[in-house]
Amino acid sequence: MSRTRLVHQALCYGSDDEFLDGTLTFVRDGLDAGDTVLAVVASHNIGLLGEALGHRSDEVEFVDADDWYGSPSRTLGRYNDYCAAHDTDETGRRRRVRVIGEPVWSDRTAFEVREWMRYESLLNIAFAGTGHWILCPYDTRALPVGIIRSAVRTHPELALGPRQSAYCGRYLDPADFYAECDTTRPPVLPAGRDDVPFTRGRSAHVRRAVSAYARALGVPEPLTHDMVSAVHEAVVNSVRHGGGRGVLRLRSDSDHVICEISDTGTATASPPPPPPFPGHLPPDPRAANGHGMWVVRQLSDLATETLDPSGSVVRLYFRRSAAL
Repeated sequence: MSRTRLVHQALCYGSDDEFLDGTLTFVRDGLDAGDTVLAVVASHNIGLLGEALGHRSDEVEFVDADDWYGSPSRTLGRYNDYCAAHDTDETGRRRRVRVIGEPVWSDRTAFEVREWMRYESLLNIAFAGTGHWILCPYDTRALPVGIIRSAVRTHPELALGPRQSAYCGRYLDPADFYAECDTTRPPVLPAGRDDVPFTRGRSAHVRRAVSAYARALGVPEPLTHDMVSAVHEAVVNSVRHGGGRGVLRLRSDSDHVICEISDTGTATASPPPPPPFPGHLPPDPRAANGHGMWVVRQLSDLATETLDPSGSVVRLYFRRSAAL
């Protein structure tokens, strides 16, 4: 099958044989064509695919999905970096990257599952200008029906076996899927006596407050550094685009440290529209601006945002037991 544009397929499999039917030829075709092949799958499937490939398994880079799928934004960033580093051969000629990417869905909260679904949809935008081929296995033996149903809404095609596919009639435009995900945002945090107000020139005060809060909770130093940096970026955005002042609220539960940055917006008569997919897609490294929300998402485990000229709210979640 000759494909020149991005191909993004879901592979729903219910047995080991079905997994191999959908992936083995995909890998062999890629190796025969000189493509780079990356398989980020469950450890059991690494064994299956590696054994079936035999000596050719040495030509494939295998990664355990548990070691790759930590947070949606960082995972998208890792794929972006990987493809940028492997999309040319030794002579500098362009080549396709084939990815078997099997997201980890187990032990996720409803909030996390929604963000991973959003991630799957955003891949269609992030890699739209490439000729890469992404195949995403979904194990129907283990996954809830709702996750399986989401696959046909976030993937343009459904892989049906060796070199067979079908268009997903329920595929939803990523912008529409993104808006749908945003209909279930968490409520704004209530005000508290320990709120940290900020204005232009007070970012050092905010950084000290985040650092003290994290250390009081026993957050490891590297994670504390990420928290301080991410909050600083969000505060700078509020100062620049949200009227020059705002409030930081710090909360925690058993799983996360939560940092919410809000502002009261500007009174501009004709405010510019908010950017689409803010911070979800890798920015042009040569661009003079537009990096802030990308940095925020790369440093945090999850982030939600409501960007509005009348007032914006950005909430960051940092997993207290982060292993990735």
